[in-house]
Amino acid sequence: MVKFLALIGITALAVASATAEVRIKRQAEETTKKEESFEKELCKDKDAGEWFRLVAGEGDNCRDVIQCTSSGLQAIRCPAGLFFDIEKQTCDWKDAVKNCKFKNKERKVKPLLITDEPLCQEGFLACGDGNCIERGLFCNGEKDCTDGSDENSCDIESDPNRAPPCDESVCQLPDCFCSEDGTTIPNNLPAKDVPMMITITFDDAINNNNIDLYKEIFNGKRKNPNGCDIKATYFVSHKYTNYSAVQETHRKGHEISVHSITHNDEERFWSNATVDDWAKEMAGMRIIIEKYANITDNSVVGVRAPYLRVGGNNQFTMMEEQAFLYDSTITAPLSNPPLWPYTMYFRMPHRCHGNLQSCPTRSHAVWEMVMNELDRREDPTNDEYLPGCAMVDSCSNILTGDQFYNFLNHNFDRHYDQNRAPLGLYFHAAWLKNNPEFLDAFLYWIDEVLANHNDVYFVTMTQVIQWMQNPRTTNEVKNFEPWREKCVVEGQPSCWVPHSCKLTSKEVPGETINLQTCVRCPNNYPWVNDPTGDGFF
Repeated sequence: MVKFLALIGITALAVASATAEVRIKRQAEETTKKEESFEKELCKDKDAGEWFRLVAGEGDNCRDVIQCTSSGLQAIRCPAGLFFDIEKQTCDWKDAVKNCKFKNKERKVKPLLITDEPLCQEGFLACGDGNCIERGLFCNGEKDCTDGSDENSCDIESDPNRAPPCDESVCQLPDCFCSEDGTTIPNNLPAKDVPMMITITFDDAINNNNIDLYKEIFNGKRKNPNGCDIKATYFVSHKYTNYSAVQETHRKGHEISVHSITHNDEERFWSNATVDDWAKEMAGMRIIIEKYANITDNSVVGVRAPYLRVGGNNQFTMMEEQAFLYDSTITAPLSNPPLWPYTMYFRMPHRCHGNLQSCPTRSHAVWEMVMNELDRREDPTNDEYLPGCAMVDSCSNILTGDQFYNFLNHNFDRHYDQNRAPLGLYFHAAWLKNNPEFLDAFLYWIDEVLANHNDVYFVTMTQVIQWMQNPRTTNEVKNFEPWREKCVVEGQPSCWVPHSCKLTSKEVPGETINLQTCVRCPNNYPWVNDPTGDGFF
């Protein structure tokens, strides 16, 4: 009897244990299902790779974001002092982030571009609500659909009016140049016969802070193999610029291009600016340069946007309308071989690179002097991959003159030993001025390159385009006329003592700004709505 009762007890215990196990298993399955259901609900309307907040608000809530991945939810926290910008999808300084109260990126209604059956007649496309409008109204910068969906699917892959892929049978020099991957040499010349072009550029105002630096670099002793002085391109912004110095720089044969009047600090301004905004800033800047630097040869033909913020189709539409020849704002990601400049008639041969950049999608009659990223690794043969940098002064790991010298040599070799695509060295003058060790290394490198190569030329942006339109071999290029213009410039500056005009403007209230020029002082400080300074808005 005792044995029997013991057996019943053991059996009851086993049943209870099994029941508990089943219950625990069921609870675990229910928990897993709930988690999966929660995750599914969270992720149902999220784009691939999109980061979002679980809890909105200031403080740590604004540092924490999660992302849906194939292996579950992944969380990150921004470092101390930074918040996560939901729209930019990156950590940024606290003061710069204005969307802590939002959990997700703004959801935009997409148009119905691809459907099983056509929804609209030929030449028309469907908005997100099913209404049809003309194809040409999509991605034109104005919301024509009642739900605004015609402006919500406008990248290079989805704009219904996007430029076609490169067609080399149609795109012929001198007016058009493209290739499938952007690395082809014009006229398919062998690389060994192509002169290696180097474009040095400086951004922002030309004034007493940097004039001596420019004189030291371009001292009349550094000569290209054709006997002409080496040349550079200056993207000039208006405020604090000394226009008598701009006039002298142009007289010496350097290229003057525009970098805007205001240099507006709000980066999104440039991404979202209208065609009219762009015209006021860039065509207005050309008016100021031509008038106050007395440049009358129609040579101001290049544009670079502040902060390298590309202005999409609006920027390039303005450039066509205002007869600018080229832009040099678009950055191409680090690649081997690097890219040649191209025209914008056909689709760009690389992805739109950079944070929230607004690249043009349509066809435009403009050259793109593409900014190839530079390789900043110290030992490219062994070091792991690092993202490239477009402006030399943004290559933050260059800390010594020796590092800078090695960096210049390595990037020169990347271009010279591969497809001889022009090597762009893009600076802000202060970086060289404030680091004498970098300047010494740069000048030593220029002198060494010129001494060791008879096929390397330091030329302007326009001179690169002139060569591409009419390619000449290394032997022929010594007598290439466009490169001999203003070959060696002697003589006196246009004026020894420029007018120093202390001016005000209604558009820049509370400031008196000094404008130096060889021509007569204007009534007002020139600005966006009054570029001549005459007071006529």
